[in-house]
Amino acid sequence: MERLQVLVSAEEKAAFRQMSRREGLSLSAWLRQAGIVRLAECEQRRKISTVKELKAFFKACDQRETGDEPDWDDHQRVMRGSVDSGSSGT
Repeated sequence: MERLQVLVSAEEKAAFRQMSRREGLSLSAWLRQAGIVRLAECEQRRKISTVKELKAFFKACDQRETGDEPDWDDHQRVMRGSVDSGSSGT
């Protein structure tokens, strides 16, 4: 095992430590795990070059989603409400 020194702000260190405690890990183990997860995510972001890979991508996306997607009219109503709430009315 090798040692790695990382410079972070006091606020970042406090937030990292709080999260690591919440997850029952040492700060070192939590940072190591975060780095490993980040590496894995980057590996998964490689370019899709075949139809088979594209289908697998969409299948994985469908499996990851939960619940029903809101109706488009509902989306538009929420967006209009958001725009109207920021309007000055003039």
